[in-house]
Amino acid sequence: MPNLWCDTEFERYLSNVGDGATLCSDDCRADWLSEAYTGEGHPNYDGGPTGPYGEGWNAVRERALDRDDRACILCGTDAEDLGRNPDVHHLVPVRRFVESPILTERDAHTLDNVVTLCPACHRRTEFGHVSRAELRHRASHG
Repeated sequence: MPNLWCDTEFERYLSNVGDGATLCSDDCRADWLSEAYTGEGHPNYDGGPTGPYGEGWNAVRERALDRDDRACILCGTDAEDLGRNPDVHHLVPVRRFVESPILTERDAHTLDNVVTLCPACHRRTEFGHVSRAELRHRASHG
């Protein structure tokens, strides 16, 4: 199969071909990710960056990490596995609150609007491969 990024021909077992890009090497994957996940290629792009999360974010982030035992609610990867804390993801994006005429970014920072995810599950979620309903269910039954 041809490499998506550099047109190099390579072989891949069908079990190694996933939903994302199929690339010939880690170097090509890094180059492709740098290009594909910036600006309009990033699923969160909406005309520009979301900016700082503001007041209340750090506190709710810590509460979510504690609630979820510093582990991804989907796959269980934890801070020890990652060598850092997992990501904390807003179920309803901050920008939706900011765009509202009556809400603010602080309104987005509630414990029921955030979940802990490892980077891989966070990417899957951002690209629509995990539903908000599934995330809410996992967070409430963790």
